[in-house]
Amino acid sequence: MTTESIKIPIHEFLPHREPMLMVDYIVEISQGHVICEYTIESDCVFLADNALQEVGLIEHMAQTCSSIVGQNYYTADYDPEIDERVIGFISAIKSISIACLPDKGECIRTTASLVSQFEGVGYTICTMSVIAEVQGNKIAEAEINLFLQEREF
Repeated sequence: MTTESIKIPIHEFLPHREPMLMVDYIVEISQGHVICEYTIESDCVFLADNALQEVGLIEHMAQTCSSIVGQNYYTADYDPEIDERVIGFISAIKSISIACLPDKGECIRTTASLVSQFEGVGYTICTMSVIAEVQGNKIAEAEINLFLQEREF
């Protein structure tokens, strides 16, 4: 399922690159909400038996979530080919429910919302609520804690 609105390349908001990039486009983004899409291709590292495995689905959901906070780190001088200004990781999965795994060729449309956020000096800790859907059917939902830190140059 795709949208008619403008699609923003994810490279502007995340440091991930192939083969670990698990989001194709940002469909909508604000300071507390994001909608992203990812089409599962045959070269996906988390594909097994023509389905995206749980770890791939979780990584996709986490990358969708981190784009909300990541947008604050990436400015006009950002060069996605050489710049590594932020590192981030899942610090906790508070809850997760996976109803089914999407198949190769399907497009996952994922919506995430910021639940809480703490800004420290050079780092951010946040809790995100996220729902992944394929063709309007919910396939997974979670509450994820993320940690993002500015890298020193």
